[in-house]
Amino acid sequence: MSLAPGDPIELRITPDRYVTVRYAGASGDFNPIHIDEEFARDVGLPGRILHGLWTMAQVARAHTDAGGGPDALKSLSVQFRGMGQIGEEIVITGTVREVEGGVATVDSEAEQAGHRIIRNAVAEIAVSD
Repeated sequence: MSLAPGDPIELRITPDRYVTVRYAGASGDFNPIHIDEEFARDVGLPGRILHGLWTMAQVARAHTDAGGGPDALKSLSVQFRGMGQIGEEIVITGTVREVEGGVATVDSEAEQAGHRIIRNAVAEIAVSD
């Protein structure tokens, strides 16, 4: 896949009400803030919240889609900056900063309901020359 400086990437996803239960089973992270609505509210949250690593996985997915597959993603770093909510669309956007030596560097973030929940993400994606 070919990427050039300035090229955009985007992924839109709306987490369904079962995503935290499925992710808890897959990851082994059964923290009740992710799977128990009443517990989450009792500790001051608006309800169950998304696993941060699930959200990061969606950022990775945006980059693998842009790169043509999972083998293209060479590295990814993110800063977690907010709690993701169930049932509200998450928009991952990014821009290719540079392409050098067969690697595209992409700056990106994830936003939900006007709040950046992941920011300062940087990915390196292998590209064809």
